Amino acid sequence: MNTSPSSTMLHVLSADGRDRLMRLAREVSFPQGARIFEEGRSADRFWIIRTGTVALDMHVPGRRAAVIDTLGHNELLGWSWLFDPHTWHLGAEATSPVRAYEFDAAAVRALCHEDPALGMQVSQWVGDVLAQRLRAARTKLLDLYAPYGSGDPR
Repeated sequence: MNTSPSSTMLHVLSADGRDRLMRLAREVSFPQGARIFEEGRSADRFWIIRTGTVALDMHVPGRRAAVIDTLGHNELLGWSWLFDPHTWHLGAEATSPVRAYEFDAAAVRALCHEDPALGMQVSQWVGDVLAQRLRAARTKLLDLYAPYGSGDPR
């Protein structure tokens, strides 16, 4: 799993910002094997994982989907909801039973629009997560498909 201090909202959002965001949350659960979202579909919500694990995967033409990363406790699941055109760039599947807080993306975007300081904090949080996911995807794809993996070919 890829939990670093900057990937959790506790380290980026103010206490007031976290409280305001959490007021929009609802508790949900997914059984093991559930597809939570599919690459290319509408990104109208996101989650903070409470328990369990979720695999992020990427469609690879002519092959089975490549697992890019595995997420767990306190990690943000979904970032595509914040950026136009609000479509998922990856897919996600519960690899164990999952309990999570679910957020309606439109409501969170509206909250961020009403409070630009909170909007900046949320953007920083999601941006940090996005940067981590891109690094993980690059490494995983190099390991899977490059002739010498992601290591130094010398």
